[in-house]
Amino acid sequence: MGAHAAEHGPSGRGAGPAALTPGGITSDLILERLLALHPKLIDLSLERMWRVLERLGHPERRLPPVIHVAGTNGKGSTVAFMRAVLEAAGLKVHVYTSPHLVRFNERIRLAGRLVEEARLAGALAQAEQANDGAPITFFEITTAAAFQLFAEEPADILLLEVGLGGRLDATNVVERPLATVITPVSIDHVEFLGETVEAIAGEKAGILKAGAPAVIARQPREALRAIERRAARLGVPLHIAGEQFQAFEEGGRLVVADEMGLVDLPLPRLVGGHQIENAGLAVAALRAAGLKLPAAAYEAGMRAAEWPARLQRLGPGPLVARAPEGVDVWLDGGHNAAGGQALAAALADIEDRAPRPLVMVVGMLGTKDAGGFLAPFAGLTRELVAVPVPGEHKGQPPEMVAAAARAQGITASVAPSVAAALEGLASFPAPPVPRVLICGSLYLAGAVLGENGNYPD
Repeated sequence: MGAHAAEHGPSGRGAGPAALTPGGITSDLILERLLALHPKLIDLSLERMWRVLERLGHPERRLPPVIHVAGTNGKGSTVAFMRAVLEAAGLKVHVYTSPHLVRFNERIRLAGRLVEEARLAGALAQAEQANDGAPITFFEITTAAAFQLFAEEPADILLLEVGLGGRLDATNVVERPLATVITPVSIDHVEFLGETVEAIAGEKAGILKAGAPAVIARQPREALRAIERRAARLGVPLHIAGEQFQAFEEGGRLVVADEMGLVDLPLPRLVGGHQIENAGLAVAALRAAGLKLPAAAYEAGMRAAEWPARLQRLGPGPLVARAPEGVDVWLDGGHNAAGGQALAAALADIEDRAPRPLVMVVGMLGTKDAGGFLAPFAGLTRELVAVPVPGEHKGQPPEMVAAAARAQGITASVAPSVAAALEGLASFPAPPVPRVLICGSLYLAGAVLGENGNYPD
C-alpha cells in the first residue's frame, strides 16, 4: 500500500452513514477513487502535497494555531488528553489523527465534532479535483482535504498528529506551529524511517521548527541525541521529560512539575502506567505552548479524556456475547515492541488488583515483529489464540503469530476469527473466568469495535 498504509493508511472501512451529498456522491465512493491514485512504489516526499495544496489555495497557511505531534507510541492518547483539557477550558479544538478504527471521519474533528458526511465528501471531492488524477498517496490527499476543512471552520487550536515519521510526512507543511511534541520513539516502520532508533528519531525530529518550543517524552539515549542535534541546529527550546519537566503518580494523584511550577491532578481516566507519561506530556506541552488555562480545565481533562482501543474495556455487544458469562474483555491496538511492553505492564497492574488468568487474542500485520510485541507477555499470559486480521490487509498468518508466541514460552493455538476465539473460552478451566485481551493491530481493533457495535464518537 505504501508509506502511510501500514497501520496508518486506508483500511477499507467506511466514512460512516452513506448519506448522499448534494451531488449524489458519498465519501466512501470518493475514498475508493482516491485509493486508486496511490502509487505502487512510494518515496517519502512533500512534493505531491505541495502541488495539491497550491491548487487548493494553500489552506495550510490559514489554519488555527497548531500543536504538531510526532512519535512512535502514545500520539493519539497525548492528543486526547490535550483535547480534553482545551475543551474543558471552553476552547474550540480541531483534531487530526490516524488511522481511523471504524469510520474514516474519526480522523477529522472540527471544533469538537467529528466531520459530517456531506462536508467530508465535499472536501474530498475538492481535493480530488485539485489533484487532477496525478499519483498521490491516500494519506497525502486526505490530509489535504482535512486542511481545507480546518481552514474553513473557525477554531482556537488544531491538534495535528503525524501519520508516519515526521520530516517528510504530509502534515509537515505547517511552517510555524505553536509548539511541537515528540512522544516516545521506538523501532517501527523501519522500511521507511530507518533501522535504528537514532535514525527514526531523526525523522520524527523533522517536525521541529525554529521559534516553536518542543516538548519531548522520555526517550532512549540515542533517540534523544538525534532530537537534540536537530533542535540545536534550529535553536529550538527543548522541554524534555526527566529534565525540564517530570510527571509521576503520588498518593493516587498525577503530579506534573515543570519550570512554571507544580500541578496536582487526578489520575487520568485512560488505564495504564504509560498513560501517566502521556498525560504529563500533554500537560507540559500545553504549558510550554504558552496557553494560559485554568487549573479546573486540567482537572476536568484528566477525568474526561477518552481514546478508543487503548486498553478499552468492551461493554455488552454482539461480539462480547460470544464469550462465556463473566469474561472480562479488553481491547488495545498496540502492535510493536514498545507498545507490547507498555501493554504488558498495564495488564500486570490490573492482575495485581484483580487476579484472573489472561488469555490473549492476537492478530498482526505481516510487517510487524510478532516476537518483539509478545515477549513482554511471557509469564503473564495463560494462553494465546492467534486470529487473522479481517479485511484486505496483509496480515500475518495466524500460524506464524502462534509460532512466535510459542518461541516466547506462551501456549498458543489458532482460531478463524475473534468470535471463534471467544466462543472457544467455553472450554477454559474455571473458576476463575479469564480476562481476555484482544490486541496486535489497530485494524483488528477497528473490526472488533464495529462487530461489537462500539462506534467511536
